[in-house]
Amino acid sequence: MKSNKLHVFLILSHVFIALAIFALPFLSKIYSFLILVFGLSIIFINKNKNNEVLLVSAYMVGVEVFLRMTGGNFNNEYVKVCLIFYMFLGMIYSSFSKNAFIYVLFFLLLVPSAVLTTTLDTFNVNIRKILMFNLSGPVCLFFCAVYMVKRKILLSDLQNVLLIMGLPIITTTVYLFLYNPSVKDVVTGTQSNFETSGGFGPNQVSTILGLGIFIFFTQLVLFSKSKMTMLLNVSLLIFISYRAIVTFSRGGVLTALGMIICLLFVVYFFSNQKGRSKFSLVFFMTSLMAIGIWTYSSLQTNGLIEKRYANKDALGREKADRLGGREEIMNEEIKLFIDNPILGIGAGMSKSKRMETTGDEVASHNEITRLISEHGIFGIFAFLVLFITPLILYVNNRQHLYFLSFFAFWLLTINHAAMRTAAPAFVYALTLLSVVVEKSEKA
Repeated sequence: MKSNKLHVFLILSHVFIALAIFALPFLSKIYSFLILVFGLSIIFINKNKNNEVLLVSAYMVGVEVFLRMTGGNFNNEYVKVCLIFYMFLGMIYSSFSKNAFIYVLFFLLLVPSAVLTTTLDTFNVNIRKILMFNLSGPVCLFFCAVYMVKRKILLSDLQNVLLIMGLPIITTTVYLFLYNPSVKDVVTGTQSNFETSGGFGPNQVSTILGLGIFIFFTQLVLFSKSKMTMLLNVSLLIFISYRAIVTFSRGGVLTALGMIICLLFVVYFFSNQKGRSKFSLVFFMTSLMAIGIWTYSSLQTNGLIEKRYANKDALGREKADRLGGREEIMNEEIKLFIDNPILGIGAGMSKSKRMETTGDEVASHNEITRLISEHGIFGIFAFLVLFITPLILYVNNRQHLYFLSFFAFWLLTINHAAMRTAAPAFVYALTLLSVVVEKSEKA
């Protein structure tokens, strides 16, 4: 990844992939299959000697939303299942830390509610499908965490993992421009916009583009060794940021902002005097770029994007619900927990319960409230394991430059997009890596 020519070639290749699949949609299935085949080949040939599992998994995480929006997924849980298999292979080749036992506890805490679901009389519910949909995210997180906990990696290698994840996000962004070249023509209100999101869920598109914003921000600030590389990373950052904003889904953009703030804080706090002297310039240039992107987005949406973030409708009236209807769902799930505090109502059953009580079968956007409503007290303990473990490990892992940013991504994403994609599971597990900064990499 150190070669500028290779870097440019990989970016152009992923631009071409977007063009090809837009022109010939059936290629998306072939692309999806080839990713799996090449990924497995890389792991088998190298026997995971250089953590190839992380690189292959990162690419799968970055491409998931693109495959979904273009029909390339073989099923909704395809990428999560692939990650589980990759991590399992990684553990066979490279073992795992004894510290992983804490995540075995997390996994076991999910079992009682899953068993409860299988005993319920539910004539109109496919139990297997419900358990797969609701537990695939936590199970994926379990395998990722077991593989990555206290696994040593150089910061430069971790950055390569991020860059690999970012490449298919470029493909996604190019596809969005092809699908909807004129934002002005389709934006008529302040609700999340499917047209500007490639005809797919704006929440999930915003989430992956937000991750892309962070990835190419790190590339720009920390790894731009030449003027050409800097110009390329600036262009990609602007390109992705604009398309993330005009999805009108705020979660991914605000999460990206939170990740960048965490990174700037860590860089400033741990830099030497020379590094801190550069911080003001970086902060100023970042702010200037953000203002420019926001201004252009506002012009392209006739000011509607400003109303969206101010929680107003197209006429400028304040909306009563700040989270797009999610407060009601969260309140219902908290009530379900209060009524069923020990085992909860059963894994995956909150959606059908809402159908019974309100007639509205809406999936939860919040993994925390879903966890406690469906798993009861066991769900609370499971969440505490996830929340506390990375923080404890970070005490002796201060060279992990991205820890706070990754932790923020996981925590914020599961609050607005649950675990519908593999991204929060994989990025969470990245917080558990034992990162080593080489002397030449230090600020």
